Amino acid sequence: MKTVIVLGGGMVGVSTALHLRRRNWDVVLVDRRAPGLETSYGNAGIIQSEAVEPFAMPRDLRSLFDIATGRTNDVHFHWGSLPQHVGPLLRYWWNSEGGRHRRIAAGWAALIAQATASHQGFIGEIGAEADALVRRQGYRTFYRNPAAFADAVATAERLRAEYGVTFAAMTPAQLASAEPALRQTGAGAIHWLAPWSVRDPGALVSAYAKLFSPNGGACRVGSAETLARTAQGWRVDTADGPLEAEHVVLALGPWSPALLARYGLTFPMVRKRGYHRHYEGAALDLPLMDTDNGYVMAPMAKGLRITTGAELTAPDAPLTPVQLGRAETAARGLMDFGQGMEDEPWTGVRPCMPDMLPVIGAAPGQKGLWLNFGHGHQGFTLGPVSGQLLAQMMSGEATCADPAPFSPSRWTGARAAA
Repeated sequence: MKTVIVLGGGMVGVSTALHLRRRNWDVVLVDRRAPGLETSYGNAGIIQSEAVEPFAMPRDLRSLFDIATGRTNDVHFHWGSLPQHVGPLLRYWWNSEGGRHRRIAAGWAALIAQATASHQGFIGEIGAEADALVRRQGYRTFYRNPAAFADAVATAERLRAEYGVTFAAMTPAQLASAEPALRQTGAGAIHWLAPWSVRDPGALVSAYAKLFSPNGGACRVGSAETLARTAQGWRVDTADGPLEAEHVVLALGPWSPALLARYGLTFPMVRKRGYHRHYEGAALDLPLMDTDNGYVMAPMAKGLRITTGAELTAPDAPLTPVQLGRAETAARGLMDFGQGMEDEPWTGVRPCMPDMLPVIGAAPGQKGLWLNFGHGHQGFTLGPVSGQLLAQMMSGEATCADPAPFSPSRWTGARAAA
């Protein structure tokens, strides 16, 4: 039996471990905390089957000026941290050009198309515990400006024609009927019909992880920082002692590049910090994205969760949740809700690659080292299908999608040091 250690207990790592175990690998899942407590816990809880094209960086001067001058709440940055972000951001800008973005989207869409079905495979096996966390009624994007709404509807029509995405354009009256708690309904909303929403994202990851042990897998608490080569493969130290395996999978999200640098592997990454806080007493039916103010309101088991856009800063920089403050102010203009439920906001980091595609496959020049990270805003959505793809590659099977667009070797710096 082949042996493997999977490092990372988020949606991507848990899913990878499950798919490998289904293929009769001897698998141990290792994380510094219990599964589902890092970035996978803190998102808006939407499995975004409509996100068939990765989010491109704005290229028009007006949008870039608005970001640079802080006129938009989508992005906030610390000037002192910009030097470490410039290289990846320039590559992101370059890859967001129309023709390049369309080529990138082809690989991305092949994964997104399988997102909900791959989640359902786990949910169906678990049963009621997982199913109770999921609603299959979509989510909405809200527009105040009629011109912006018209542009968004036109884009949605194109996505329907090209990819089969389903949606409904809602008039202000229709939005008011669907969400009576809203004080204003602006120019209208787009109801994306196919996505699923999850009332506790961390609990869903934990539920998936519970499939692991009964099927012969094991979970251990340990630090990926202890990863080391051995004569037979790889070793990691855990609270229960050292583990050794022929193979290791790095599914560490934003922490992956720093660890891989030890082995002469360089992966540029845009690390986007995000925040959330829960609030009492809100009566929202489905998640709502306020496109003008760069946040999402999502009804959760703990209350109304407000999540922010991207903050570009150093990994160890102090928390500066200015976007969350602006989002709360804008949200209170839309509906009534109570006070924040946490003294301090939650924060996590989204691992975004400059070409908007995750890194899935064998690490160049490092026998037995496999990678599955860099899913940007969609690690929660794409975890199961990404885990399936990597498990198929490791097992020598036919793959559910062409792995070439996600190859680690696409980065010229991603090669073994001489």
